[in-house]
Amino acid sequence: MADGPPRRILVSGISAAGKSTLARRLSERLGLPYHELDALHHGPEWVKRSSFEADAAALAAGERWVTEDQYRSFIGELLWERAELVVWLDLPRVTVTRRAIVRTLGRLLTRRELWNGNRERWRDLPTAGHPIRWSWQQHASRRARTEWLVSRHPHVEVVRLRSPREVAAWISSVGR
Repeated sequence: MADGPPRRILVSGISAAGKSTLARRLSERLGLPYHELDALHHGPEWVKRSSFEADAAALAAGERWVTEDQYRSFIGELLWERAELVVWLDLPRVTVTRRAIVRTLGRLLTRRELWNGNRERWRDLPTAGHPIRWSWQQHASRRARTEWLVSRHPHVEVVRLRSPREVAAWISSVGR
């Protein structure tokens, strides 16, 4: 960016593209606070927290942050309107599906707590909204929706990364 490094960064991509991982790395490299939207959204038993919209608005109003592009059905384009940089993880469908499977199996086997006491459950695997199925089925429409958002927000610098190799090369150049 012409005025120095970006202060508000939104990481976009389908489920399991690596949004949270990249957002954390950007936070570390650039010294920006990281806010995980899943932690703001999910209350106990996977119920949406009543304060989510207000929490997201407070986050967006801040001057310095890194977060993920999700939950637009609740917060609309709020984060896009405030972002200075969007890093779009436009990875192949096979890559994100493989990642979703590996991530899910790891979470199921370790029983790792995610947000507010929630854990992935075996019984949720066959549901339509499970990230494995969702990322496969929504891959093309999510790409089209992100292209549309890019066209609606010309003030935002966009870095579109299309492979894990591009992601690795790009993040190694950040903050140097």
